[in-house]
Amino acid sequence: MRALIQRVSSAEVAMSGHRIASISSGLVVLLGIAESDDETHARYIVEKITNLRIFSDKEARFQYSALEVGAEMLVVSQFTLYANTRRGRRPDFRQSARPEIAEKLYEHVTRTLKETGLQISTGQFGADMQVTLTNDGPVTLMVDSSDQSSP
Repeated sequence: MRALIQRVSSAEVAMSGHRIASISSGLVVLLGIAESDDETHARYIVEKITNLRIFSDKEARFQYSALEVGAEMLVVSQFTLYANTRRGRRPDFRQSARPEIAEKLYEHVTRTLKETGLQISTGQFGADMQVTLTNDGPVTLMVDSSDQSSP
């Protein structure tokens, strides 16, 4: 599972020109799910997203986590995070989970994030969406659940 996390001052997701979700200061989480992912990967991602110290103190040092500042989150499914671009000109998405698997894990992640007490907004799984955001910092980080097995 991969999460591209962006600290934002605002963000919204729209479908067909209609806003379906928005947040003010917080995080946009683009969530990619691989065929081999399960709830263990989801727990790792949620723990990292909520506890990474990526919000600044008065000296502009990364000091606070999303939990500590009460950050809002906008979580959007993003199967393209598993694109393989090594060969040719067309991305290969075979590592991405099939929709029926990915949707269950996406819902599990969003449900687990909501259990933290943070305000969680979401896109619509599998839909064609337009995401608009103002990156704050800019701060953009990639979290990959495969890192949990690395020394």
